[in-house]
Amino acid sequence: MEDALPDDVKSLTATDPSFGALLALNNDHETELSRLDADRFRHLLKTAFLARHIGGAAFVLAFDQDAGYDSPNFLWFREGFDRFVYIDRIVVSPRARGRGYARRLYMDLFAHAARAGHSHVVCEVNLNPPNPASDAFHAALGFREVGCGVIHGGAKTVRYLCMEIGGQCAAPDTAEKIAQET
Repeated sequence: MEDALPDDVKSLTATDPSFGALLALNNDHETELSRLDADRFRHLLKTAFLARHIGGAAFVLAFDQDAGYDSPNFLWFREGFDRFVYIDRIVVSPRARGRGYARRLYMDLFAHAARAGHSHVVCEVNLNPPNPASDAFHAALGFREVGCGVIHGGAKTVRYLCMEIGGQCAAPDTAEKIAQET
């Protein structure tokens, strides 16, 4: 992990040597994400629009609107948007934070989404329990709130966020980086 650089973004499959470490990383952050077992993680990787990682230090998992995915958050976006890429989860190891890994994974995702003809990248961030680091990160990238919801029987309240790739919702430096990478 210590040797991985933010530019070492690679496709993530169930046969990747980092699979076990990334599953453990996900489960270490189940409050912000949700717990996965190995079979569910394999299934999600197979059906994802994009699954990318930086060594065992970070990964992002995203689905497009056509995915057969049962997440209540994904389904909320499906009801309101015709075409989108939904960020299901992104996580960075505590030892790798502050190195640009999350930003690099997002830039990679934005470029893939734009090449596939998508103009909206969406996600949710916990409002309760709060996730201030994620709120700040998404705000800095130019995401804007488009709704909120209560899920898991009231255990979580989330804010639904959207970023228009290259559009008015993107922060100027983000739109410039996306244009350079596409």
